Amino acid sequence: MTQQVPSTEPELAGVRNFRDVGGLPTVDGRRVRLGVLFRSGHLAHATEDDAAFLTSLGLHTIFDFRNAADQKLEGPDVELPGVRNVNLPLSDPADGSGFWKMVRDGEIDQLREILGDGKAANRMIVSYRTIIKERTAEHSQVLRALADDSAPALMHCAAGKDRAGLSIAVTLLALGVEREAIVADYLESNATHRRYKVHRSSTSAAAYSPEVMELLSPLFDARAEYLTAAFETIDQTWGDVDTYLETGLGLTPELRERLRERLLD
Repeated sequence: MTQQVPSTEPELAGVRNFRDVGGLPTVDGRRVRLGVLFRSGHLAHATEDDAAFLTSLGLHTIFDFRNAADQKLEGPDVELPGVRNVNLPLSDPADGSGFWKMVRDGEIDQLREILGDGKAANRMIVSYRTIIKERTAEHSQVLRALADDSAPALMHCAAGKDRAGLSIAVTLLALGVEREAIVADYLESNATHRRYKVHRSSTSAAAYSPEVMELLSPLFDARAEYLTAAFETIDQTWGDVDTYLETGLGLTPELRERLRERLLD
């Protein structure tokens, strides 16, 4: 049975994985305000209708977490009138010399070597941990901007799953959203109509065989274990979320309260 996109959610033709994260509950009984924080995959292939819809959201800022290789492959975001574009490259979970070329072009034996026996999932977990520990400056910049004047905002990377997913998760932690709700929103990226399309050089059946797709799936899945690893890294490195936000990201209690007032009902 084909999964239907909810009628309240736009089905964009050239933008994958778009959604409003409004409505998520905080631990103190508030909710993220609708219409102030959005997430998606890249906007490079947005149609005219897509661009018109995105413009109607009244966005102030688009945060693009793609790196130069992503932008070369997919192209730049469409430009929306009156919207500020901020590029903050974060490391791709599957980054590495020739790695994506291997994913696109590799034969089954090569894919088994680099992705089999849990290597693909472990690569993702290590990357999530690394982004949390090493990209504090970027996450601090995003939160400070949102606390000042950058909302409504949209965050995206290539698929809108990993780099955007982590940045959204960090923002939601700062807002006091329940961890279970953050994970549930993250896992929405697995919905059929949201998923990033796997691109392989060959169009032969062998290039998309069940074994190939199983080997690739950890790279394209949103898995709770990935986000849980990020949360564990925060707790192990800083002790708790409050210390991470204040010491790791420099988000003072005053800035955090300003962020909450801007983004919460």
